[in-house]
Amino acid sequence: MAVILIRADASPAIGTGHVMRCLAVAEALRDQGHETLFAAVESTPAIDRRLSADGFRHVSIAGPVGEAADLAATRSLLRREHGSAVMLDGYRFGEAYRAGLQAAGARVLAWDDLGDGPPLHADLVVNAAPQAAALPYDRMAPGALLLLGPGYAPLRREVRLAAGQPRRSIAERPVLLVTFGGSDPLGLTGPVMETLAAARPDGCRIVAVVGGSNPRAAELAALADGLGPMVAVEIDCPRMGALMADSGLAVSAGGGTMGELAALAVPTLLVVTADNQAMASGGAAELGWSEAVDARGGDPAGAGRTIAERALALWADRPRRQRMQDAAAALPLDGEGAVRIAHALTGRAPSLSSMAGSAARRRTALA
Repeated sequence: MAVILIRADASPAIGTGHVMRCLAVAEALRDQGHETLFAAVESTPAIDRRLSADGFRHVSIAGPVGEAADLAATRSLLRREHGSAVMLDGYRFGEAYRAGLQAAGARVLAWDDLGDGPPLHADLVVNAAPQAAALPYDRMAPGALLLLGPGYAPLRREVRLAAGQPRRSIAERPVLLVTFGGSDPLGLTGPVMETLAAARPDGCRIVAVVGGSNPRAAELAALADGLGPMVAVEIDCPRMGALMADSGLAVSAGGGTMGELAALAVPTLLVVTADNQAMASGGAAELGWSEAVDARGGDPAGAGRTIAERALALWADRPRRQRMQDAAAALPLDGEGAVRIAHALTGRAPSLSSMAGSAARRRTALA
């Protein structure tokens, strides 16, 4: 059986989002009968454990990331595994790497969040941001199949299942969720959690989800123990979909978790922690289900206090949060993005309820 290779890295510095959104598609590919193989120059023990627990093969390859040894190892894997396609997710792969990968002959899917980089040398491009259709992908990836917009937000199976359950009103969602991804490179979880706990509203449970790749995970768990019984830290939370469904507000980094929160209609304060999150976070805020705050460049303590104060103001405004929930529920987001990406990568047409754009440009988008 031909294998679909997934080339993505994870580390405390870059986070785990690249691997996690590929994991959502890998689940869908497996459901469709395809085998996948994750390959990384950089990974974390937590990510390796997660992939193994979910039954996915994963290997370590030579680096540095994006350099000649990485490309040679990736091409070698494609030959050895009879790879039919490769998903490439990361920002350290330059044009020479991308061109060399496409020249190997397998179908290449490139994830992108910015739309302002060098040519992608890809057969398919995925960007789930609301405004992705306006980006110059016809120049960056001429002739590629463009999978753009919220209809391609890759949700993991547990989140898709939770999104299919009856939705509760804001009054029935008592959790204030804090999540800054798999590693929280800026170190915002602790300052946000402390400020929220000091002014915690009655009836509000504060839950911070911390990835196992976060080097401060044990420290944050100990911190929560001292903040009272209504404050908790969950490390590598195995029930993220259910927890989001309980959340009347989330404070989240503006990465891949954004699509999951939208699918579960969680009013959200999106925190821009990296350049590749700014565009999507701003676009999401314009849709009314979230607000955005920029945490780049500030000290974690000061930024954490500002973020927490914004979150407390939103929590106090229940009508506002109900309107945000209603706006999220109205989004054209049915949770099937990972399934559509898997179909497209393996040559089956994605089953969108509506199509937009020119067939000559081979663009698909969820209207």
